[in-house]
Formats: sequence, C-alpha cells, structure tokens
Amino acid sequence: MTQPTTNAAQVTGLLLAAGGGRRLGNRPKALLPHRGRPLVENAVRVLREGGCRTVYVVLGAAAEEVRARAHLAGCVLIENPDWSEGMGSSLRAGLEALGKAEAEGGPDGGGRAALVSLVDQPGIGAEAVARVLAAHRSDDSLAAASYDGKRGHPVLFGAERWADIAASATGDRGARAYLKAHEAEITLVECGDVAEPYDIDTEADLARLQ
Repeated sequence: MTQPTTNAAQVTGLLLAAGGGRRLGNRPKALLPHRGRPLVENAVRVLREGGCRTVYVVLGAAAEEVRARAHLAGCVLIENPDWSEGMGSSLRAGLEALGKAEAEGGPDGGGRAALVSLVDQPGIGAEAVARVLAAHRSDDSLAAASYDGKRGHPVLFGAERWADIAASATGDRGARAYLKAHEAEITLVECGDVAEPYDIDTEADLARLQ
C-alpha cells in the first residue's frame, strides 16, 4: 500500500544533461557558458535551492570534459553511453540508477520521488522546482509544472512509477508517452508567473544565456 508523505528530503533531483547540441554546432549543452560557468552548474544549483535532497546528473556528450570543467561536487554522476539515441535513453539511465540506489539503501539513495529537469532550460528557477516538489504526496505521485495551462518541466515521478516510465522512454520523447497515457493522474502546478520554459536549442537561443 502506498504510504503518503510530504517529506521534501525524500525527493531527488534528476538532471538530464547529456545532449550533444546538434543544432548548436555540436556544442554539448552542459558546457554552454552561463553567468561565467558551465550551464550544468546553474541547473544543479536550481534543483538544490528548490529543495531536492540529492542531485543525480546524467551526462553523455563530452562527459569527461564536463566532469573536468564543471563543479559538480556532491552530485551523483551517471554516464549514459547511449545519449545519442535521445532524451529517452538518459531518462532511463537516470531512473534505473535511482531505483538501484534506493534498493541498496546507500547514503545517496534514490529517494521516493524524482524531480526531473532539463539542463537547457535556464529560465526555470528554484521557485518552480519548489512548487512542483511540494506536490509530492506518495510513492505514486505524478506532477508537472504548467505554463498557462500547458504541461512542461520540471516533472515529478513517485518511485512506484519509475520502472514503467523507464520502459516507455524512447528516442527524444522522454516520458511524453507515459504522461499522455496517465494525463488524468497528473497534478499540474502553475509556474508561469515565476518561470519561462524556453529551451536552448539553436544559435539564436544562445542570446538568452548570460
């Protein structure tokens, strides 16, 4: 039986940061400069300030360079060798690592929920993370940020859902198929007043970085 909980300490941040930036001239997104540091550092900080107990970071393109250049102390780093297959492979790698850690019960255990964010959305800050995190109620929680009624990131998956989400994550669709199939169960958390859900996908988007 699912046990209800509102303990934010049981929510782990899961940052997908493996993309190779194909439309950016093959510049890995994790290493894009933002406020004088690699973009991945900003995304980790946002998750921590939003209340995530631990942050898992899925790396892929230029993983060794990211490890060398970015300050990711205290994070659990997961390398996805299949990152070129798309976001789905990184989501699978992250959720599988969380599930294994939770089963083993170590100090960096996977927690009872994962709050998933994308490295290339610097317009989404800690307040949006905190709002979605607050929607955690039980091991089958399912919540997502909403922007003027449209679902976006971050999203929160209770631990009971991890295996099914990982099984359905393919290509660049991530969890979209699962979320569509379970749309009626999603708690939407409006964040349009505190965040902007744009992606850094093209050369023109780089102007949004500071």
